[in-house]
Amino acid sequence: MEYRTIADLSNLIRTNIYKIPHDIDVVVGVPRSGMLPATMIALYLNKKLSDIDTFFSGGGKTYSCGERERLLCKKNDSVRKVLIVDDSVNLGHANQNARNIIMHSDLKYDCIFLAPYATKEGRQFVDIYFEEIEYPRIFEWNLFHHPLLSNSFMDIDGVLNVDPPVDDDGPIYSKYLKEAMPLFTPTVSVGTLISCRLEKYRDLTEEWLNKNNIKYDKLILLDFPDKETRQEWNKHGEYKAEWYKKNKGYVFVESDRHQAQVIANITKRPVICVETNSLVLPNTIEGRLEVSLRSKIKRKFPTLTKILVRVKRLFLNK
Repeated sequence: MEYRTIADLSNLIRTNIYKIPHDIDVVVGVPRSGMLPATMIALYLNKKLSDIDTFFSGGGKTYSCGERERLLCKKNDSVRKVLIVDDSVNLGHANQNARNIIMHSDLKYDCIFLAPYATKEGRQFVDIYFEEIEYPRIFEWNLFHHPLLSNSFMDIDGVLNVDPPVDDDGPIYSKYLKEAMPLFTPTVSVGTLISCRLEKYRDLTEEWLNKNNIKYDKLILLDFPDKETRQEWNKHGEYKAEWYKKNKGYVFVESDRHQAQVIANITKRPVICVETNSLVLPNTIEGRLEVSLRSKIKRKFPTLTKILVRVKRLFLNK
């Protein structure tokens, strides 16, 4: 599986900007995802920007450029070359739709088609691409709207909502569960939501998910009587990995860096970590060292480990 972030996209465009003809007059994005690279390219090259409907159905209309307007202003009759940008190309459906809009427009320009990411099959539909990337793949900008989430696992705290400031297993925590601020809200149904929240908070969790219009097929919580039992157990990553491995989800979206590496190592499957905004793969050298070091510390210094955990909780609860 491949995962690309907005930072990856920015670096890819910056290092390949020389491949784009610098005599283009306007950069036109294919909504919505194509507007992200189109905006970056327009800023790098200091060119006017528009989207395909606004430009080709609106008589060549472009977006306002603020103080740069006087430097970028070109009359429509002086525009000759237009760069059409989408974020990626595979089977060419969006590309063909864009070409149809252009074909039925009264405006006739020299159009160059670009997609930063292309599959081997998709390369034929563009004039310029920067990186060949095959499926399966997910981009940061479509992670929470990707149809593959319907067969995936997702953590709750630190992903769907801001991490709780206090874990007191009482009225303060219950109040938080009712009023937690949303972080990322999927617009597609998630296959399985899994959390180390206690089972006794299921009703509050379900109410919050429903209030925030988060759809899912299954909700898995931890069936322990209290937080002390959970803290003593302390196998959060292993617990999530067991479910992920058993149910063969497409990807696991996890909030915590350490847990993400544990899940990846145990299942030998990909995990997207929200904390680091990265794809965590099984048995990376860094991941092995971290997990191994933590395991050794727990075995050799169990009392010290408990003390450090308590200090961390006190610090976070300030």
